[in-house]
Amino acid sequence: MCFAIANGIKLFYEMKGEGFPVIFIHGFGSKKEIWKPQVLELSKKFKTIIFDLRGAGMSDRPNFSYTMEMFADDIKGLIDFFHIELTHLIGRSLGGMIAQNFALKYPNCVKKLVLIATSSKFDQKEAIDSIISNRIQELELLRTDPEKAFWNKAYFTFHQKFRSNLKSHPKKVYYNSFSLETLIKDSQINPPRPQDIMNQGNAMKEHDTLDKLHQIKNQTLLLAASHDRLIPKSSMDEIHKIIPNSTLKIIKNAGHFMTLSKAPEVNNIILEFLENELKVDS
Repeated sequence: MCFAIANGIKLFYEMKGEGFPVIFIHGFGSKKEIWKPQVLELSKKFKTIIFDLRGAGMSDRPNFSYTMEMFADDIKGLIDFFHIELTHLIGRSLGGMIAQNFALKYPNCVKKLVLIATSSKFDQKEAIDSIISNRIQELELLRTDPEKAFWNKAYFTFHQKFRSNLKSHPKKVYYNSFSLETLIKDSQINPPRPQDIMNQGNAMKEHDTLDKLHQIKNQTLLLAASHDRLIPKSSMDEIHKIIPNSTLKIIKNAGHFMTLSKAPEVNNIILEFLENELKVDS
């Protein structure tokens, strides 16, 4: 097991590949394993680093409310631990919010930025309370009926067509990475506690980069899903209008977990962006 000491806590990480570093930041209530389809491909050309956020997986879970600055400082601590001066940074959902805050606080540490299915702020704090409540209910159901817990969540995270494929072929391995069975099994390993969900949720409540996004000068790729039920495409459109050096790509027939269901398409777009100079949308 590999742990980095970062910002005063232990972060569980996995490093694979050689070359320029790419750090991945996972989403709310998730774990580093969510990035498996991306690591399989990007590690062929880059040094990929995935890790569990504080309050997730096998990383430390201090029981107090987290902040975006705290998460950003965790990333900086991770970078310092590895003696990295410059990295590509990829974040999805909550991870994308953290990546925004990191790029604003430590712009000279980021070469290229990839933001996936994320937002600059939540206009209604009640929406976050609902997300937190639903996630805690999911954890309660996970203990008694993990399959039902998965499908309840899948309705909001996967496109209908992909959900049908999973149901029809539960043992099928997608993109050499996962199957329905492995997704359900993985959800039962080191799940978050209710207090972890509330602590991470606090950071989302105070997340607001809307008036600062114009300060991000790093070349930025934005990936939005056409059928995202959790963070609509309009949120990514808004970010695209404000970050000056950004390009927006829409993944069609995909939901919030497009990094899983549409992994080959997502990977190809990210690789093209990291390896080449994409034309920036006007």
